[in-house]
Amino acid sequence: MSGAGAAGTAILKLLIAAGVKHAVVADIHGVVHAGREDLVDAAPGSALRWIADNTNPEGVTGTLREAVRGADVFIGVSAPNVLGPEDVAGMADDAIVFALANPDPEVDPAIARQTAAVVATGRSDFPNQINNVLVFPGVFRGLLDAQSRTVNTEMMLAAAAALADVVTEDELNPNYIIPSVFNDKVAGAVAGAVRDAARAAGAAVSGAGVV
Repeated sequence: MSGAGAAGTAILKLLIAAGVKHAVVADIHGVVHAGREDLVDAAPGSALRWIADNTNPEGVTGTLREAVRGADVFIGVSAPNVLGPEDVAGMADDAIVFALANPDPEVDPAIARQTAAVVATGRSDFPNQINNVLVFPGVFRGLLDAQSRTVNTEMMLAAAAALADVVTEDELNPNYIIPSVFNDKVAGAVAGAVRDAARAAGAAVSGAGVV
């Protein structure tokens, strides 16, 4: 992952909750690891300290470009053009690249598509647009339907799974791994999943129903 700010940390926490075991994160100073000079004395509650304590079990050091070699997945929420074609080509076979910086992503999508199996961006002029509008209406509707008093990780994972499931097995292909923002099934699917997750977690108000 490129980007250790608010977006990167939130994504990382969901990935770990979903079962990811071998995440490596880089910021402008390189790979985040416990022995990095600026982290040795970092406060335990800081975001970078949390990342250092909960990722990179192999102790990878160096730059983002060094870390991405052989990687299965790259997720970028940082800055434009931090990777080149040779970096994507050096990833594992059938690599997945989510280059989400806007308007200019971390690597040119057209170049990344030459060697990566799946490429997603935050832009509407490329396939697989990752856009927060895909979940926000449904998430809030589900919370309202359940009259939930909280939002937890289980609800967010349920929303992600519901969003993915809108794309059927027959539809799934490298250029269509996530539904369009105009797909009218998305909001209802996400809302239902969030509502059910809230009820399962005991966060819903008793007797709450769809309005």
